[in-house]
Amino acid sequence: MGCRCKIWLILFAFFICWYFMIHNVKYNLLSSPTAKFSHESNPVEIIDSNTTRVVDIEKTGSYNFSTGGVDQDDGDKNTDRDFVVEGEIDWIHNVTQMRALEHELDPLLEKLKPKPNAKVIEKKEDEKQDKRRSRPDEKRVNETVIDEVVEEMGKTRRRNRAKRRSCSGRYVYVHDLPGRFNDDILDDCRAFSKWQNMCPYIDNNGLGPNLGNPQRVLSRSGWYSTNQFMLEVIFHNRMKQYECLTNDSSIANAIYVPYYAGLDVWRYLFGHNVSSRDALSLDLAEWLRERPEWKTMSGQNHFLVAGRITWDFRRGGENDDDWGNKLMLLPEFKNMTILTIEKSPWHSNDFGIPYPTYFHPRSDEDIDDWQYRMRRRRRRALFSFAGAPRPKMEESIRDEVIEQCVESPKCRLLKCSYDNSRCYQPADVMRLFQSSVFCLKPPGDSYTRRSTFDSILAGCIPVFFTPGSAYVQYLWHLPKEFDKYSVLINEEDVKRNNVSIEGILSRIPARKVSRMRNEVIGLIPNVVYADPKSKLDKYRDAFDLSIKGVLERIGDISMNTSSFDFDERFSWKYYLFGSVEKHEWDHYFWRSMNSKAKQVDDEAN
Repeated sequence: MGCRCKIWLILFAFFICWYFMIHNVKYNLLSSPTAKFSHESNPVEIIDSNTTRVVDIEKTGSYNFSTGGVDQDDGDKNTDRDFVVEGEIDWIHNVTQMRALEHELDPLLEKLKPKPNAKVIEKKEDEKQDKRRSRPDEKRVNETVIDEVVEEMGKTRRRNRAKRRSCSGRYVYVHDLPGRFNDDILDDCRAFSKWQNMCPYIDNNGLGPNLGNPQRVLSRSGWYSTNQFMLEVIFHNRMKQYECLTNDSSIANAIYVPYYAGLDVWRYLFGHNVSSRDALSLDLAEWLRERPEWKTMSGQNHFLVAGRITWDFRRGGENDDDWGNKLMLLPEFKNMTILTIEKSPWHSNDFGIPYPTYFHPRSDEDIDDWQYRMRRRRRRALFSFAGAPRPKMEESIRDEVIEQCVESPKCRLLKCSYDNSRCYQPADVMRLFQSSVFCLKPPGDSYTRRSTFDSILAGCIPVFFTPGSAYVQYLWHLPKEFDKYSVLINEEDVKRNNVSIEGILSRIPARKVSRMRNEVIGLIPNVVYADPKSKLDKYRDAFDLSIKGVLERIGDISMNTSSFDFDERFSWKYYLFGSVEKHEWDHYFWRSMNSKAKQVDDEAN
């Protein structure tokens, strides 16, 4: 109760002081830099908060409020000394009393203040320490930056070491060819075809125009209107992103020649003489012979991609009416490894790799999503066929295949002709294959067909009529156990109407069909070329498997571990079975069975 009375007393005293200050002080004096007093009264006692000083104004002169000192009278400024303002002395007394009262009350106020406990003090000290530690110290910052730089350098060295380990045996050197062998050919894209402008198909790194998802048959991304002969452009752009490229040819395990051989010859297939078709191939052979990289192994460590079938580069005669050019018959190119969309079963230096499809995934998720969709598809047709007849080819079985499809209620047919554009619409073709359990793949102008890979992409089990259509072609991309993912029906039996395609396919047990379909869907990553602007992590696509096959082949040649001591005409048998002994498929590859085989015979002689 006593403390409460003292508090009220203090507040009352402050109020009285405030009242006198408001009513008795001239505010203009407070702003004046110097106030001088001359009076005959007693000395004025001025008390501040720190010290008490007694100033005898009569003796010392005037008090300077701006400096806190006393101005001495020089005897020349009597007017200043005589200037006295009424009420100033009262103001000084009020200030003096107020400060004296504050001085007396200080001990009491200190007792009334709440004292912080030990925890509060400790917390404040901790906060001070935290602020001190968080304060940016120049030395500490410099040390941190140095540590970060050293750590990043260490990571870079570790990545480089890991890359060297991962790239061991996989380094590829790319020849910097003059533009006439690749880029200039693309500039001449209007010469590729007399019937269609092929220039749009060069867009998007050779993938062609973006398809989107017409009719909701495709997926949302990764689909392009890709021409089947643009493999060279796609492959070259993928090679630019290859993780084991090197500028040092001496450490390269393989050397890539980015010559657009298929696009080059395409310009001169119709209405041009053989000299026009051979000119650039002969020029490239001469250019390579002069390179130091060539001389180390005479080109055996070189490879190129020819994005057309092998027969477009194996012209045996010199007549202008003869088909194609003679690139693969030149000595320089016989030493090289050549990748084509269809290889010759009777030659050992060309290897089949998949035709480009319409699907070019940008990520692993694109593949996963598409595979999931194909597993869930309802397939109402037992089998289907998309293609045109070959009435001028005596050996062709297409007429018989079309006839059996028309007669079967379990078959769907998409008959192609110049009048039916549906055959050339990716959405229509993919819808047909997605709705079918089996897809028929008889040979066309040659053994292979692009639609083989379209059907695999759709999860449709391919049905072949000769092992030359896939089994001896795509050794790096398709399983050698062909019956796991496909069906083989003897073409001779179909030609003679000895078998029913519907009957053979209907007798396959449902469980086996399910296993085969899952195998086909699992092959999708192997037969697609990923978008060159992206990279897959989990899957290896057709490009990755092709590079792996090339490196293994060139490695075998370099180490002399590959035996080529066999008749080259049995290459198909050696590469597929590792032997040239008699086999049940021999009758498929008798060189007299079609015109292509006769051409090979002429070359051998």
